[in-house]
Parts: sequence; C-alpha cells; structure tokens
Amino acid sequence: MRASAFVYPWDVNGDPEAPGRIAGLGVAQVTLAAAYHSTRALTPRHPRHRIVTAEYAAVLHPLGERWSDRDLRPHPAGDWAPGDAFGEAAAALTGAGLEVHSWVVLAHNSRLGAEHPHTCVVNAYGDRYPWAPCVAQPATRTYLADLAAEAAVRPGASGTELESLGWYGLQHLHAHDKTAGVALGEAGQYLMSLCFCPACRAGYAEQGLEADELASAVRAALEPVWRGAADGDGWQGVERGLGAKTAAATRAWREAVARTLQEEVVAAVRAAAPEGFRVLLHADPVPYHCGANAGVDPVHILSVADGVVVPCADGTHRLAPFAEHAREDTVLAANLTVVRGLGGDPARLAADADRARAEGANELRLYHAGLASDADLAAVREGLAGR
Repeated sequence: MRASAFVYPWDVNGDPEAPGRIAGLGVAQVTLAAAYHSTRALTPRHPRHRIVTAEYAAVLHPLGERWSDRDLRPHPAGDWAPGDAFGEAAAALTGAGLEVHSWVVLAHNSRLGAEHPHTCVVNAYGDRYPWAPCVAQPATRTYLADLAAEAAVRPGASGTELESLGWYGLQHLHAHDKTAGVALGEAGQYLMSLCFCPACRAGYAEQGLEADELASAVRAALEPVWRGAADGDGWQGVERGLGAKTAAATRAWREAVARTLQEEVVAAVRAAAPEGFRVLLHADPVPYHCGANAGVDPVHILSVADGVVVPCADGTHRLAPFAEHAREDTVLAANLTVVRGLGGDPARLAADADRARAEGANELRLYHAGLASDADLAAVREGLAGR
C-alpha cells in the first residue's frame, strides 16, 4: 500500500541525514509544504534548531511575476524558509529516491485577513474571522486559483495535495485558542461559520433569503448553545434552528460556491502542470463541513480531481462515501496521525492501514515525519514493513 509522509522544508534543509531517514521509513513519497499557514513546529532531530516559528502564512518558494501589481498577494517566508526552500528540499528528497507532492494550504491565511479585512468571513454577529478568507468573493477566488497554480506546480513535484480548498469557519487552532469553553456541536459550528460579507449576503438573496433576517435567525438558533445546550444532531440541528427551507437555502449557496471554486482551482493547476501531474484534495465527504479538509460531494469532487486525502485520525468511516464512487485510477488516501504527542498511535499503523484498505483506501498519508520522535518513526518503520 503506497504511503507518503508529510514534511516541511525546514525538516530537510540543513539536515543532510533527513532524506535518507525519511526514505528509510518505507514510504514511496513525501508530501512537502509549498504554501503553508503560520505555525510553531518542533524539529526534534535537526542539527541547527529545535523550534521553527513560521510567523505568517507564506509561500516557501520564490514568488512569480504575476503578483507584482496585485493587491491580494502571497508573501514569501521569512528566515524560517528563505529562498526556494521547497525546491531545495524537493531536490534532496528526490535524490533519496522519493517522489514529491507539493502540499498547498489555500483558504486559511491570517495575514491575508489582517491586511485585507474585507476578504474575511463575517459571522452573524458581525465578527470577522481573519484566518478564513470568504471563498465567495471574486478577488479571493482569483487569488486562490493563482496561488494554487504557482505553489502546486514546482520543479521536483509530480503531484499536489490541496488543503483548505473550500469554506473555512470558526473551528480553527488560532494563536492561543480559547474557543472550546462552550461546546458548539456540529450544528453550532455550521451556524457560526455562515458568512455575511457583501458577497454572501448577495448570494443568500439569490436563494430567496434576506440577509439581515437570516442573521437574526442564526443568532436566535445559537442562543441555546451559549446556555450550554449544544445540539448534537448535526444537520438536523441546523434545520431545527433555522427551519428546513432556510437551512437548505444557505447550504445551496455555500455548496455551489465551494464546488465552483474547486473546479476553478483544479483547472488552474492542470493548466500549469505537465501531463500526468496528480491533483488531490484534502476532503471530508459531508458537503457542509468546514475546515482544512473541505466538505465536498464525493461524486462531484472525484469527477474533478484525481483523488482525495481523507482524515482518519478518529476512524476510517469517511472513506466509504468516496470509495463508493471511485474509479480504478482514483487515489483514495487515508490520512493517519503517527505522532503520539498529537494524539496518534504509530504502534497501530499496520492495523489502521488494514482497516483503511477494507474501507477502500489504496494509499496512506502519515502526519507527520518531521514532528515525530525517534520512537514514533521506529513504529512507523515497523508498521510499514512488508506493506
């Protein structure tokens, strides 16, 4: 079963032993960050540092000329990944016999929101989410398509894995996050992620909804949540809060926005890529879900992309809806956390891989080779042996 490990360029650059160590895990591929959000990362084996602080969302390669006169533009990384950090790491990894996919984070960018507040998702209370660009706004969509095309198709990459290609909402580890004091439940997360920027207000109107009335209904539906009565019934909870017709109208708007964005971005990547370049999405099979693993319609997304990377840290149940519609050449990759400190259990990798295969997965993604301890990596080697 083909496996790939997630890696940052700073895990590799400056550490001549890193490519061989990663290849020695038994993986055939590395999914290497080319555009990534702000983070603070441990580097437990690097000879020059132990902590890397990426201060803002950045591209980890030189910017192309297309951005020179643009208002919305990505920023190159600072000293945590200078120059062509992606290219340097990709060359070292391919030299060790590993295939490289670029890893591109799209609609998750706090610096973009800070510099251009009008691009942000705005909730029903008027609060802006600087980490979450509204993907309904035309300028944002153009920015994301161009960013994807440039960051995905880098020298040394034979494919790409696109993260956050859809709606991003409230749920997000942002700075010192203090949003878990009230359990929102799935319905509350959806309601707190509905956007009321000008583009979305116009979109609701196209669905027969008046935006101010909808915002008032959302706030009323959330009142029991703030009192500690989170609804655990998922979409049924949204329907109870807004009414089935109104809930369906909000979903129709948002899902159309996400679908067309995914089509546009994948088309932009394909136009820039050589023949045979694989395009995968980090995806959740529930279309109204928000986040790094974008909610998608499995039938639609598998008609657009070459496959999906599916979160399986809490089980393999999300794989089956994709497997039902997969073609013979579809990539269905189960994303497993193999770092104990992040809640993973690398000792269970072989069993988890077998369960994923039984649900239809034909590849594995392992999060994250750079963050794992030596003991975690030893367990990964053992788990992949003979697979």
